[in-house]
Amino acid sequence: MKLEKILDQLSSFEKNSFLKIVDNIISSNPQNSKAIDKILSDTSKDLKSVDNINIARVFQLIEDEFKKFVQSEFAITTSQLNILIDILIRDGNCIMKHDWFSRLYENELKSIKKQVKGLKSVFESEKPKIDVQKLRDYRIYKTCLNTAYFNDLQHNREAKISDDELTILTTLANELDLSQEEIKLITYSIVPLKLMEIDSVINYLKNLGIIFYSKKNSTVFVADEMVRLLRRIRGKEVADKYFRRVLRLISESQINLICKKYNIDRKLSVYEKIKKVIYSGISFRSVLTNDVYKNGTKLSEKKVFINELCDKKLKLPNPIKGTTLDEKISNLINYFNEIELDEKVGISIDGFEKLLVDLGTILPSINNLVKSEFELQEEEVLKSNYLLDYNIKPRDILDLIHLEDLYKFCEAKGIKSRGNLISNILKAYKDVENLYLENYVSIGYRDLNHLKENGIVIKEAELGIKFEDLTKVIFTKLGFNVDEKLRRSLNTKKDKLDIILNLDNNDLILIECKTVKESGYNKFSSVSRQLKAYANLVKSKGYKVIKLLLIAPEFSDDFVNECELEYELNLSLINASSLLKILEGFKNSKHKQFPYKLLMRDVLIKEERILKAISN
Repeated sequence: MKLEKILDQLSSFEKNSFLKIVDNIISSNPQNSKAIDKILSDTSKDLKSVDNINIARVFQLIEDEFKKFVQSEFAITTSQLNILIDILIRDGNCIMKHDWFSRLYENELKSIKKQVKGLKSVFESEKPKIDVQKLRDYRIYKTCLNTAYFNDLQHNREAKISDDELTILTTLANELDLSQEEIKLITYSIVPLKLMEIDSVINYLKNLGIIFYSKKNSTVFVADEMVRLLRRIRGKEVADKYFRRVLRLISESQINLICKKYNIDRKLSVYEKIKKVIYSGISFRSVLTNDVYKNGTKLSEKKVFINELCDKKLKLPNPIKGTTLDEKISNLINYFNEIELDEKVGISIDGFEKLLVDLGTILPSINNLVKSEFELQEEEVLKSNYLLDYNIKPRDILDLIHLEDLYKFCEAKGIKSRGNLISNILKAYKDVENLYLENYVSIGYRDLNHLKENGIVIKEAELGIKFEDLTKVIFTKLGFNVDEKLRRSLNTKKDKLDIILNLDNNDLILIECKTVKESGYNKFSSVSRQLKAYANLVKSKGYKVIKLLLIAPEFSDDFVNECELEYELNLSLINASSLLKILEGFKNSKHKQFPYKLLMRDVLIKEERILKAISN
């Protein structure tokens, strides 16, 4: 969930720790101080009174300074910050209930203690079952870590690792090619590992500004922006889901090469090995630079492998650029990070929802698979809006499913099984948006029976939002800028606008959507008061309302007559069926953007006049 959206859900008290750290960084003259001053001078110097959109913008400008602030905490070795961050940056852990976070934390410590015990037995064994070179590397790092941690005791100081020592240890670990998991296990074979109270853990992370905690909902929030920053701190170049995507596309023999290098059990199933590789904190770059190749593999052969991975297996939209191997891998990392930032789902939200329903029906175990892989707390997780809050998209779900189950699903749904199965499935669910648009009028009429006959299963409580969402889709297809960010910034608890079309130069068209069961929308007095309030709100913020549009399945004659007598609002009415016909006519016209002035004349807009005008 994005920082702005999380801040919207919190009280001012729950934001305080984060805002205090941001304020301290701003006062220390950060690199982007001029850009920050520009944002604050346009709003307010006091961060507590700055809107959440601009707080998110400010945070984006101080990420490097925030990263250094968090990194300084790693010198306190007993803080367990490395363990806690590793939990927070996993794909499904950005929103957690108090008890769920507690359970994940306890399980993580149990797992680490068990592995540390195994590592100690390796160190003590006369015939350890581990590569001699790897054991040597472990011993070197452990000896250096031991010196760095305990040398303070000689000077009657508390045992800890200084910033300088930490920098040296990090360099040593990189040179020895140790994974984050290996470093962690060696560290806790020396540093005492104690289970802390979960409330103390939450307060610690909250005071660092890493998490937000809602006492009302007993929920921990980690913003998407923070997750990406914490990944950088832990040396993880891409999200786990993209690492999994790549590992699923390479051979098991190559997976075994990685496991051999990082002391991962090669007897596990391929899916378990992939999971271990990801959770071990192994560098994505290192895997593609060295770890998947046999000794003696030429540089030219590595480049060919990366090109084939990107072009034929990942099927990237454009050939991977770069003359050197490092450049190619950097561009692949950049690609994954860009698509993570992209808010587009890949298919329509409705397509995603239908895909999840079908997956749950044909592959009943998929719910538990998604729940387990992403460590989600809910029992039923196959819900599009729920998963999107965790930034989990359709492709991420399909990447989890075993190949034989993908074939089974394709066969059941009549989807072609030749070529890339995941691409074929996503393509099959891309057109669901059109199915909803075809039933736009029925959704407006709240006609559940007709919708069910046409293959649309939807709850009655969701019909109003669906009608509004489809109206946004239509105006977007007409070439308008449906400005969601502006709408959110203008909305108040009392006045919530449905749709804003931003024409630039502070000129706006406001749209209100109404669904109705009975024939003809006829509540003019209530809707006129509502629209006047919206118009006054927008004008008070310095914008000009050049038009108000009301969209409904149809309007009664009385409603149209009353609207004709209302001269203050500059209001026009559009029937849902007329709007659909206008969209179809626009698709066949020469226009790239719908000429909005055609909406300025009539009280009840007639599609015949519009269609004739845009066809010329």
